[in-house]
Amino acid sequence: MNPARRRTTAPAATAGMRRRNLKRVLSLMAAAIVATLVLSGCVFSWSPPSSDTQKNSAGADPSIVASAPKGLEEFYSQRVDWTSCEKGFQCANIKVPLDYSKPDAGNITIAAIRLASKGTKKGSLLVNPGGPGASGYDFVKDAGQSHFTNKLRSNYDLVGFDPRGVKRSAPVKCLTDAERDANRQQNFRLDTDQGLDAAMADNRNIITKCVDKTGPVLAHIDTQSAAKDLDVLRAVLNDAKLNYIGFSYGTFLGSTYASLFPDNVGRVVLDGAVDPSLSNEELTSGQAKAFEKAIHSYVAYCLNNAGCPLSGTVDDGVQQIRDLIAAVDQTPRRASDGRLVTGTAFVSGVITPLYNNENWPVLTQALESAMQGDVTPMLRVADFAADRSPDGTYSSNSTFAFNSINCLDYPMVSDTASMRAEEARLKQDSPTFGYFFAYGGINCKEWPYKPVRTPGPAKYTGDSPIVVIGTTGDPATPVQWASSLRDQLGKASLLTWKGEGHTAYGRSNSCVANAVDNYLVDGKVPSDKTTC
Repeated sequence: MNPARRRTTAPAATAGMRRRNLKRVLSLMAAAIVATLVLSGCVFSWSPPSSDTQKNSAGADPSIVASAPKGLEEFYSQRVDWTSCEKGFQCANIKVPLDYSKPDAGNITIAAIRLASKGTKKGSLLVNPGGPGASGYDFVKDAGQSHFTNKLRSNYDLVGFDPRGVKRSAPVKCLTDAERDANRQQNFRLDTDQGLDAAMADNRNIITKCVDKTGPVLAHIDTQSAAKDLDVLRAVLNDAKLNYIGFSYGTFLGSTYASLFPDNVGRVVLDGAVDPSLSNEELTSGQAKAFEKAIHSYVAYCLNNAGCPLSGTVDDGVQQIRDLIAAVDQTPRRASDGRLVTGTAFVSGVITPLYNNENWPVLTQALESAMQGDVTPMLRVADFAADRSPDGTYSSNSTFAFNSINCLDYPMVSDTASMRAEEARLKQDSPTFGYFFAYGGINCKEWPYKPVRTPGPAKYTGDSPIVVIGTTGDPATPVQWASSLRDQLGKASLLTWKGEGHTAYGRSNSCVANAVDNYLVDGKVPSDKTTC
């Protein structure tokens, strides 16, 4: 598994938390390129929970335990100790089965963090920022007090958690930090037989290390298992119904939950929707087209603002970016710290700011420097997407969790002829990025565990309406996917934001914020097909 070669390439796996942190921190880089020091200092690291002895123990509600799936009563009835941590939060570890088909065969723990409501508590709101592989724990810790409105926080405890396989919850482990650095500097020519063979050999080596270092949990970090964990979390929080907001991949987790536990759905918001009926290859194609649209939107913005290093028409500007990518891909360049910047790393730096149009000035600065021969700023952005700090340490395992979860969730085309054909299609979908979206099947070709699901539409039979949100200029989850998911769910309402970037709530406008808050807090479902 070459971590840089993923279904969506490196930055497309970044979701909620890292996208929003980029908005908060990388924008400083637009003022001066020297702010890369600030950029690299913003990668968050986890510190152990405080030794504060204050505890909040929650006993199980008998009626909730009574509704537990057969054989899982032990998990639904567990007493959870919430301990003060992280300066104003409470933390807990929740026990869940390693394998839901054999609940007596061993346990793992899910790490959770809670930000108590500011007013009269209606219940808990569980949050997933995306990925797969992003940390919900970090999202609530770092953005819980800023990303969510006062109205929402006054009525709900915000609960973030690391899904199984992610960071603190039985994490996938593969490479050391030094090995990750070395791996990101490899430059396989996948459009040649020799390069493809070399990438596959490298991937076999990484897979072996993942299996050896991670252990049995590697076979059980699929999204269906994570959705079952979500129901255990709901139960131990003493909520009869699940109240939930999921961003990006978090919408896939949420729609999976709704299909498995329709009667337990409360108020659920799915923002930046993933269409569960699509194959891996269809998802990749949709994203390639959406990122191509986004780079054109960015170039139009750049040409209309002072300091843009591009020139001519929008098509001319996009071609200049393509030429720059091709040059770096053909002859990788050294950053100021001596690391090699390959085409894949460079594209990661280009794509990451497209997640939020407020970060477009960051891309302008990085492109200007690259066109003058300095790729260091672009690498800093790619490092941010990879959760790498300046000292060479990585603060998450998101790359490995992303690949491992996807290999269980999606059958992937991995024979050479089919991957070559997909490359040709993706280059048509996105002349700028298509090549870098191709060959995702390499990651799972020799994965030791078979996929546990076949892509299919969500099947929701519950009574509670679900709110699905799409953004017209979303590069990572095209707006069409939101409409498809709304249709699959049936009892759902579609909310569309006319804007650029990935997801809407917390970064769009009061129309979206009020619609979501009025639904989650007051139960007022926005009219279907509302546009903000």
